[in-house]
Amino acid sequence: MSLRRSALIALNFLAILVMLAACSQLTARPGSTPSPAAATPTPTPAPPRLLTVCLGQEPASLFPLNNPSSVARSVLAAVYDGPINTNSYGYQAVILKDLPSLANGDAQLFKKSVQVGDEIVDATGTPVTLAPGVKVHPAGCRDDSCAVQYDGKSSLEMDQMQVTFRLLPGLTWSDGQPLTAADSVYAFTLASDPSIGGSTYLVDRTKSYEAVDDTTVQWWGKPGYIDSTYFTNFWTPLPKHSWSQIEADKLTTADATARKPLGWGPYVIQDWVAGDHITLTRNPHYFRINEGLPKFDTLTFRFVPDPATAVSDLVAGSCDILDPSIPLDGQVGVLRSMAGQGQLQALFVQSPVMEQLAFGIKPASYENGFNSGYDRPAFFNDARLRQAVAMCIDRQKIVDTVLSGLTSVPASFVPATYPLANPAAQAYSYDVAAANALLDQAGWRNVSNDLSKPRQGWNIKNVPNGTPLVLNYITTGAAQRVQVATIVADSLAQCGIQVNVKYLDQTALYAPGPDGPLFGRNFDLAEFAVGSTSVEPSCDWFSTSQVPTAANDWIGLNVSGYSNPAYDAACQSAQLTLPDEPEHAAAYSQAQSIFVQDMPVIPLYWRVRTAAARPDVCHFSLDPTAASALWNIAAYDSGSGCQP
Repeated sequence: MSLRRSALIALNFLAILVMLAACSQLTARPGSTPSPAAATPTPTPAPPRLLTVCLGQEPASLFPLNNPSSVARSVLAAVYDGPINTNSYGYQAVILKDLPSLANGDAQLFKKSVQVGDEIVDATGTPVTLAPGVKVHPAGCRDDSCAVQYDGKSSLEMDQMQVTFRLLPGLTWSDGQPLTAADSVYAFTLASDPSIGGSTYLVDRTKSYEAVDDTTVQWWGKPGYIDSTYFTNFWTPLPKHSWSQIEADKLTTADATARKPLGWGPYVIQDWVAGDHITLTRNPHYFRINEGLPKFDTLTFRFVPDPATAVSDLVAGSCDILDPSIPLDGQVGVLRSMAGQGQLQALFVQSPVMEQLAFGIKPASYENGFNSGYDRPAFFNDARLRQAVAMCIDRQKIVDTVLSGLTSVPASFVPATYPLANPAAQAYSYDVAAANALLDQAGWRNVSNDLSKPRQGWNIKNVPNGTPLVLNYITTGAAQRVQVATIVADSLAQCGIQVNVKYLDQTALYAPGPDGPLFGRNFDLAEFAVGSTSVEPSCDWFSTSQVPTAANDWIGLNVSGYSNPAYDAACQSAQLTLPDEPEHAAAYSQAQSIFVQDMPVIPLYWRVRTAAARPDVCHFSLDPTAASALWNIAAYDSGSGCQP
């Protein structure tokens, strides 16, 4: 090929390239002059979102078994989620598809044939080996009226419960490993291990707890055990793939279990600086991550024991939320004022913890019979005196003065907001005139015609004639209780009842019997609190079986020594029936009616749970029965854009 032809071909090729380039430029920007393309800007990443919760103290451990402290439960609420929540006097499934019930078929009652040597639960609710002479409830029997003593020969059937729990699919631990039914069975195994410690009440009444498949667990109770909260008998899963590598006797103290336990919840523990804070970060494997939860990238728990400092830190921004573990009782006025000015949110809720004034109805010294020359006069054998004392005390004044009107006077041991509260069980209202009339009727006379002096007992069984109505009152020296005791003493003085208050430190008041005054049942009046570990307040607090005695190693909350067979029968029936059955509500209601009539203790008030938050924090609220105030921490948000 000639050089000339080669040059022409090259020129034609170059012309085509120029034309294509020109067409491209004209198509992109008609009528414009071509210019270099602009650089694409690099987006600025959003700053991490931070949330700081201040606690009243540093947790000693985060090991989830052995009844962790309230501050530990607050931290664990961020590490776990559920598995079952207890809000507003009800139960809600979190990582379960649903709660088992008789209605949905996941709870069933079977008649089980039993024989000598079988492990059963007897008529008193105690796990035993079946033998001749053991008192049992045969199948279909729910109270002692139909209980029988087993003769060791006759055929015997007893009720046995079976409950099925179904996990949500696709759950994972925060390290990405699958969370399965085997992890719940592993938790049951640990709860059964003596080296772990903790309550074995449910373990002892469990026949078996087994994984059916990766998402299904079945619980079988021992024959004779009828559990009214059977739908909660699901052991909180623990990471078998990780923890099983640690020796059982070291589990309670190992860092992997006590300081950085694995969970499935919204956050993962990253750092724990002793005496200062715990830092957590968002869990990328959280099962609600696709819902945009949790809202914050980093969660910090600071330890701020001083309530005044905590309030200052909240205003300054170094705390976003003040957990109820901070003792804010003395800050109520300040919190209310600041909330009114929009500086913070003040949150208050009536808790199911009842402050009560117990009567020494039957001191321990009466166990061998009443000795008039030795024993204290039997002041409280007559329920009329107990009723009169209740009417003499201005309990509403206690609520208004000591608790700033934030709670209410209980009618019985059951909050009025609980679904099974008996509205007919009414509290004795403050009525000095009616109380004085009842005292006269009961034999406590105003001999001097001067109520500033103690009344005297006349013609009262086991009370020597002329005995002055002077009562000793024991409680702790906590500021709130000092205020309460002062109001009680002043109120009772209007009825001719003299009260001598003695303040004890907690160790002395709650010392075990027989030496401790409370559990040794050696007092006239005693103020202390009782709280339920379940949603339903326990009628068993006042049953005869709960009276502390030498026979039960002085363990029990019925320190009054109160005993009424009718109350025991109603309470037992409530405990041995299921919430699905109408008999449960009827028996529980009857127990409340008998309690109000007999008044073994005076319910003073429901305690108040207090918390606070910065004004822009949303979705933080207090619930009366939640295991932790932070039960819904995954949903917390902040800023003007908070959505409901």
